[in-house]
Amino acid sequence: MSNHTPLSNESVTPSSPEADRNEERRSHSAVRSLKRPLQFVSFWVAIALPFVYLPLLTRGLGDPQVTFTFLMLLALNVFALYIGHDYGE
Repeated sequence: MSNHTPLSNESVTPSSPEADRNEERRSHSAVRSLKRPLQFVSFWVAIALPFVYLPLLTRGLGDPQVTFTFLMLLALNVFALYIGHDYGE
């Protein structure tokens, strides 16, 4: 039988509050840097999408594939409106 001692936790250093705050600042900075471009794109997608699904409406929604495409584009339009609604402020 071998005599093994359990590993101690001394080699694992706890994270300091300062390191946690720095990591949090970096993640918030990344989110803030992406927020404005994402709002810009979403705003303009919300403006342009009705021009894309208007031809689907003129064709008619009798075909299930056309109906599905229209509903997906409509859902995407609502999502883009939600994301991009604060763009101009």
